[in-house]
Amino acid sequence: MSLRAYPSEKSMTSTIFPFLAALGSEGPPADRAKDMDLYGWLIGSWEMDTVHHLDDGTIRKWNGECHFGWVLEGRAIQDIWIRPKRPAPSTMYGTTLRIFDPAIGGWHIIWSDPLNQDYSRQIGRAEGKDIVQIGDDSRGLQTRWRFTEITPDSFHWIGEERSAESDPWRVTYEHFARRTNS
Repeated sequence: MSLRAYPSEKSMTSTIFPFLAALGSEGPPADRAKDMDLYGWLIGSWEMDTVHHLDDGTIRKWNGECHFGWVLEGRAIQDIWIRPKRPAPSTMYGTTLRIFDPAIGGWHIIWSDPLNQDYSRQIGRAEGKDIVQIGDDSRGLQTRWRFTEITPDSFHWIGEERSAESDPWRVTYEHFARRTNS
């Protein structure tokens, strides 16, 4: 393996903007706009209150922030979840890529939090007024993440997990989010 020098802060600024310009999009392409509605309403910035339900029945609370944007020529939605809000040191700093797949009538959801080495793959679909994502995480647990109580300016996100199909779902995290801008 060869060692490579990382770009200086000055040259990194000149490389990050072309990268972000290539990644970001103004919106979905016309042929996909209707399919993108399930998550498209999230585009923008949000602040949140987070509750972590621990195994012993106690809870921990933080504030946080999340940001959603169109990426990959508008064919996907990417977000960033940060806890607690910056500039405090992070306990979570991850991203989700959401891609609609017409062949399955659902969304491929890929979560990655390199700070905690936490990874998950799910399929997301509408269930009534909610959005439900089901899959597995890097620990081998089944996960269910739900967006509920959705309004244009708020949502309640519930994260659940279980070891096996026969086990009941256990709530691990909740995020109560409020829009800060569009």
